[in-house]
Formats: sequence, structure tokens, C-alpha cells
Amino acid sequence: MKVNSKKSDEIAVANLSGEPIISKIRILEEIQPLCAKFKPKDKVTASTGVRMQLIDKSEILPGMPFEIFKNNLEEIKTKFKKEISENIQTQKQGIIAKADSLGSLEALLVLLKQSNIPVVKVGIGNIKKSDIISAKANLDINELDAIIVGFNTEIEEDAKELSKEYKEIKIIQDEVVYKLIENVEKFRKEKSAEIEKRRLMELTTICKLEILHQYVFRNQNPAVFGVRVVGGKLKKDLHLIDEEGEKVARVKNIEADKKTISEATLGMEVAMSLPGVNFERQLKNKKFLYSDLGESQFKKFKKNKDILGQDEIKVLQEISEIKRKEKTEWGM
Repeated sequence: MKVNSKKSDEIAVANLSGEPIISKIRILEEIQPLCAKFKPKDKVTASTGVRMQLIDKSEILPGMPFEIFKNNLEEIKTKFKKEISENIQTQKQGIIAKADSLGSLEALLVLLKQSNIPVVKVGIGNIKKSDIISAKANLDINELDAIIVGFNTEIEEDAKELSKEYKEIKIIQDEVVYKLIENVEKFRKEKSAEIEKRRLMELTTICKLEILHQYVFRNQNPAVFGVRVVGGKLKKDLHLIDEEGEKVARVKNIEADKKTISEATLGMEVAMSLPGVNFERQLKNKKFLYSDLGESQFKKFKKNKDILGQDEIKVLQEISEIKRKEKTEWGM
């Protein structure tokens, strides 16, 4: 307290938006010297440690500014809003930040700003269901912002249940603020790489297939046979070439365990159908098939090879070697 205070006083306490909560004091206690015990008082003077119980049932957030109310509502409101706005600044887009008190929240926001991590919404207290809903809205705008950061906070039960439904939302908690920031930076970096890779893969897919000659189910119209994914990923509608760079066909269908699937990942053995292909005539003596990359697509993958797996990088190199049999400077 910066001024004298009496038990009969009314107190104005700021909420997170800077609006004053006005209440009378029910109990006023002062901390005793050199101990953690409090003693009831009718009046205290600056500077001392006090504990108050207010009559108003409103939820008072930890660490919020307060002062004696003297029928000066507009003056206090202006003062509170200025203090809150100076210390808590948010952006139009960003993550959600929660902390156990105003002081903790202010420290968290400073470090997030220093790390160039935008914040769209803040709060004091546990992570709630409403925070999950807000993060879901962020997910639809920018996946990098679908994060809830909790400094010294817990997750309420209904929020835990909802987060199981929205698994794309990342909740990062810690009691050490620097470790918390480090974890947020790490996650955003990994997520950014994932998004970039997905964007590249939307153009085409890096893929190498080993033909399983013992599993030829149909010779033609379409050819249906088994393959093993030995690099990258096999997707429906992917255009394939053989080891000599000859165009083969576009993948019409992929099946695993007699079920149609849209893609097959590294190590999977599946059956695929290729329209317009005669297996006996075109593929009998072939061992591998590759995705047919355009030169510009190859260059984009090459430029972003740091986000590719080792198997994908190896396949990329093999595809370039195949293409350069016909055009020496291909992809360079």
C-alpha cells in the first residue's frame, strides 16, 4: 500500500481490462515483523504488507493494481487502463499467454516479444476451456499461433478434455520462464518446417518404390502389382518414372489389407494400380520406380532440403541422376 488504509475504506482493484472492481474491506490484516503471521488491524500505513478479504464476490486476479476508492471512479479507471495497457500489449494475431499473476504475465510478455512471438490474447489463472476455443480459432488463421503458453499455471479438467479433441493445438507449460520460451521457440521452428514441407509436398511428392515382382495381381487394364515404399511417400495421382527416366503412369489406386488408402509411407508394402500399363512388357525387368519431379520442383526441394528426411534426400539425389542422363545440367 502506498497510502494509509482503514478497514472502513472502499478499495478499487483493476481487472485485466483495466476496469475497477469496487468493494468494501471485510477483513484487514497486517504482516508481523520477521515472520509470516498476520494480525487483524483497523488501520495500516505505508509501507507494509497487508492481507485483505473483500466483501465483493468478484474474481480478483493476483498481482493487479489497487488503491483506496474516494468516489473518483473515472480517475481510477483512466489510471488503471493506462497501467494495464502499458504493461500488457497484444497483437491482432498470435498465441495465447497465461500466467499465475500480473507480474508473471508481464515478464512472460517481455520475453515473448524479445523472441518475436506475437500474442493475441492474455489471461491470469489456469488454462480454461475458453482458451482452447480461442486457440482453435487461431488454428484456422495460422497454425504457428495455435499455441497456449502457461507460466506457473495448470490446465482445468474441461480444458483437458477439449484439448484431446483438438490435438493440433499445442499447450506448453513450465515453471521456469526461460525454459518456457525456449520450448515455444523450438516448437514453432519445428511446426514452421512441417508447414513448409507440407506446402512443398502439395506440389508433388518425393517417392521411390521397389517393385515386388512376386505380387502381380493383374497384368494390364490397369496393371495391379505390389510395391514397397523405400523412400519418401507414395500418394494417389502421383506420376511415376522408371530407372531410365521413362514416364510410366499416374497412380490410380493404392490398397493395403484390401482397403483403399490415399497414401503409403516409408516401409509399407501395398498394391497399386497403373492405368495404361502392361506389366509384363514395361515393368518385368524394372526394379524401382520414382516420382516424376519437374526441374523447378526439384530446385525447391533442394533449396529446402533441411526439412527433408534422409531417405527423401537420397531419393532426390537419385532422381537428379536419372534426369541428368538426358539433360546434363538438369536441376543445377
